[in-house]
Amino acid sequence: MKIYEKGPAPSARRVSLFLAEKNIEIPRVNVDIGGGENLSDEFAALSLNKKIPVLALDDGTSLCESMAICRYIDAAFPTNNHLFGDTPIAIGQVEMWNRIVELDGLFPAFQAFRNITGIYNDRERCVPAWGEESKQRVIEFLPRLEARLEHSAYIAGDTFTVADITAFVMCGFIKNLDIHIDENVPALQKWQQTVANRPAIANAS
Repeated sequence: MKIYEKGPAPSARRVSLFLAEKNIEIPRVNVDIGGGENLSDEFAALSLNKKIPVLALDDGTSLCESMAICRYIDAAFPTNNHLFGDTPIAIGQVEMWNRIVELDGLFPAFQAFRNITGIYNDRERCVPAWGEESKQRVIEFLPRLEARLEHSAYIAGDTFTVADITAFVMCGFIKNLDIHIDENVPALQKWQQTVANRPAIANAS
């Protein structure tokens, strides 16, 4: 079993932090995204979307998409650390909040970065105006997280879950857009520091 990744990339980082919290080690293979290694026919045979991360299993099966990989790891290596929730309502809350953070925060941040910087303009159409709109959507999402964390210890409830991993990765990534978690969002700032101080997160950073 191997994970093909680019370490600092947000999607790969989600998987890395998940594995750290579950205390699971899987060998890693670095993929040169900047050089287009992920666009090769060889890599396409592993990854349906030609993106990282990819989990390659020993039987030849492979999984792409970070949450699909985390779901597999969670099921294949069960522990008492239930990052997807441990009751029906908790499972629903985690799924709901993880999707909210993805769709309203992390994914717009990706779009903002790619379209504003043109980092991959050799392989995709970059629209700077869409990048700026996406950046504004991220900015407008932060007060929603702030309001949530004023009344909740973690994103999906009283315990740390995969929704916190997604939000933590997003909050780190948006620095690339000159968006910062500061005193304007004190509850979010406190939560970010709490998550950063978790032993598994700190050791994986």
